[in-house]
Amino acid sequence: MKNVICFGEMLIDFVAETPGGALAEAQVFSKKAGGAPANVAAAVSLLGGNSYFVGCVGKDAFGTFLIDTISEIGINTQFVTRSDVFTTLAFVALDETGEREFVFSRGADAMLKYNPELRTKFVNDIFHFGAATSFLGGELEAAYYNHLLDAVTSGSLISFDPNFRIDLWKGRETIFVEKVMPYLRHTHFGKFSEEEAMLITGRKALKEACADLHDLGVMSLAITLGANGVLISNGTSSELVDSIKVNPKDTTGAGDAFVGCFLWQLSKYESPLKELNDLNKLCTMATLANKAGAITTLNYGAIPAMPDLRRLSDYE
Repeated sequence: MKNVICFGEMLIDFVAETPGGALAEAQVFSKKAGGAPANVAAAVSLLGGNSYFVGCVGKDAFGTFLIDTISEIGINTQFVTRSDVFTTLAFVALDETGEREFVFSRGADAMLKYNPELRTKFVNDIFHFGAATSFLGGELEAAYYNHLLDAVTSGSLISFDPNFRIDLWKGRETIFVEKVMPYLRHTHFGKFSEEEAMLITGRKALKEACADLHDLGVMSLAITLGANGVLISNGTSSELVDSIKVNPKDTTGAGDAFVGCFLWQLSKYESPLKELNDLNKLCTMATLANKAGAITTLNYGAIPAMPDLRRLSDYE
């Protein structure tokens, strides 16, 4: 089984306990472990895969809580570093459908330094880059790109999720798109929301956006469409995979659970890169990944709501 190494931020999500209201109106919050790349690592580990998280947290109680949380579910934390800067926080409110409103207080995630040790430790593995805060500057942005280059030269499969957050990029969307472009050139598997696909390509039609993403370098991709399913494409042909119908409580982490479940399935192949050409296999993996994402929406928080293998197998 291949290792899945996830780069980026790990943070505390403070989730408003009363759903349906605006963030400004929230009074009571629950503390949850979060951060898109850490969530992906959690999804892989909970399903029995070998996952590593590479990121930085503070030397504070929140940083300790995060490391303890992901260690308890089997994520390897040997490449998690700690900084004197306070752990990154996100405050989240949920509307009636489980959709989110975010406010970030950025901290230690920006302090991650490049670690050349990873260049020789992981060869022919799977590297996942989740970019929510990774393009916002700090040492993280440089480390992130250097680790991408190492992944390219190691012959590994590269997974990329732009994790666009309007709260972080409002008025600077063009800059975000510019920063995404070098990663697309090296992406073997890309996961995009419909909003991200349209933003990055400037298209208004899904089929055209999909074609453009392949032209930009993405080998195979999934464009998630919420209740309308997920579009899977290998660059030659595409297929819409139906969503799993649920009544969501909280959509936080659902996309990350999808990615983690997809990468976990790829990690079981001797040559996962070869599998990305087989549309039927991609759609089969997407069907199971859709189930993982749907289950995650049934409870609050990302990591606490993600399924293990038994729950994924038993869910109807």
